[in-house]
Amino acid sequence: MTRFVGRILRLALAIAIAAPLVVLALMGVWRVAPPISTLMLFRYLTGQKVEREYVPLARIAPALTAAVLMSEDARFCRHSGVDWDALGEVLDNADEEGPARGASTIAMQVAKNLFLWPSRSVVRKGIEIPLALALGALWPKRRIIEVYLNIAEWGPNGEFGAQAAARADFGKDASALSLHEAALMATALPNPLKRLPARPKPGHLRLAQRIAGRVGQSAPWLDCLAR
Repeated sequence: MTRFVGRILRLALAIAIAAPLVVLALMGVWRVAPPISTLMLFRYLTGQKVEREYVPLARIAPALTAAVLMSEDARFCRHSGVDWDALGEVLDNADEEGPARGASTIAMQVAKNLFLWPSRSVVRKGIEIPLALALGALWPKRRIIEVYLNIAEWGPNGEFGAQAAARADFGKDASALSLHEAALMATALPNPLKRLPARPKPGHLRLAQRIAGRVGQSAPWLDCLAR
């Protein structure tokens, strides 16, 4: 029994040492290569449909980038991967089931999509935070938002990334999206299985209109994306 317990402890120690090294190696590879998310990988392995064409940030309409940031992480250029003020407020209000809302930055969502599971919990958030800080340290801001726009689940039929979503919803490339279309797509992200940019419900449409208004004043907040 003692020998068995020892083997288990050694295995656990080996995993604890190896896991961060594997994650850092993947971060290094995916800093330049198109990554896939854990959800995309799951769908591939289970034979489900995946629609994704990776496109660089330069081939995504600036309106979509701005709309996503104004909707999901307006302080993107002002933090190092984690918005500590917003996160502290959310965790202070968490119950035994975890936070009621995410306060996730784009870097945190990229970390979750690439390395973690989707369920809402304090444990997952605790792992997500150091991963997001590592991404903030290792990747340029442009790379973080580019990857997010290419791996986010964006529709009910296996659409991942801006290019697949723009084609499914509006029959055009992501580079050709109007501000109105970009705002509809950005505000669909919190619930991409139910919010359909091509057929927005009144609440979705109102939210998109508010985000479109913020985009017009977003330039000072997006200075880290300038070449």
